[in-house]
Formats: sequence, C-alpha cells, structure tokens
Amino acid sequence: MKVSARNVFKGTVKQIQEGAVNAEVVLTLPGGEELVAVVTLQSVKSLGLAAGKDAVALIKAPWVMLMTDSGGFRLSARNTLEGKVTKVSDGAVNAEVVVELAGGTEVYSIVTREAVTELGLAPGVSATAIIKASHVILGVAA
Repeated sequence: MKVSARNVFKGTVKQIQEGAVNAEVVLTLPGGEELVAVVTLQSVKSLGLAAGKDAVALIKAPWVMLMTDSGGFRLSARNTLEGKVTKVSDGAVNAEVVVELAGGTEVYSIVTREAVTELGLAPGVSATAIIKASHVILGVAA
C-alpha cells in the first residue's frame, strides 16, 4: 500500500465501542501504545473491524500537534503519545519533527519553524504527539 500519509501504523484492534452513528476503535501498536480512532459504524462494518483483527492507522503529519510540557494539562484529544524527538528537518516555513515512542514507533509531525523554536524541539527533547481521534483513518488488508 502506498499512501501520502506520513504516519502509517500497523496494529491490532483492542476494542470497539459503538455509538449511535460512530464507533470508537482502540488500536494497540507493536510497542504497546494505544491509538484511538473515531469512525462511522458503516466503516466498522465495511472494514470488518473486530477485536483481535489487524488494522492500519493513517495520520497525515500536519494533523499531529506537539507539546513539550504536558504536565498538569488535560486535553480533549484522545491520543497523547509521549516520546523523544529524534530528528528535526527544517524547511523554509515548516519543519518535520520525528518523535520516537517508548516502543520504537516513530510519529511524524509538520509544525512551523517558529513552533520548533518556541518549544525547543531538538533531538533528545521529550515531546508528546497529540492526535484527535477523528484524524485517524483506519484500513485493513483486502
């Protein structure tokens, strides 16, 4: 599968909580981290999602926000993944920042160069990737 999304995570469906229109799907990544996606019930059915089934999560890098001091904050975003910055690639306006999670999964984020400076993002710095559950696209092998 070739896609333009910078973040492609393989995982296993841990649980599905169905609502009236949407469902919350919890995916366990290889390193043990959990990623929550909110998708329609129709998507759950058409993809055949069920606990124990393998799935892929796609997240575009601009949809990943970063913070360096998450202490004392509670956010409405369901996914807060803690790790360390391993790479910062500067561009004219934006930068690509790679955050490695404890289990080895790499999360790519596109943020402004100004944000890189303000947050002090550099290799070795602790950072939290923040991803809204509605920004996680799920897929399965055909």
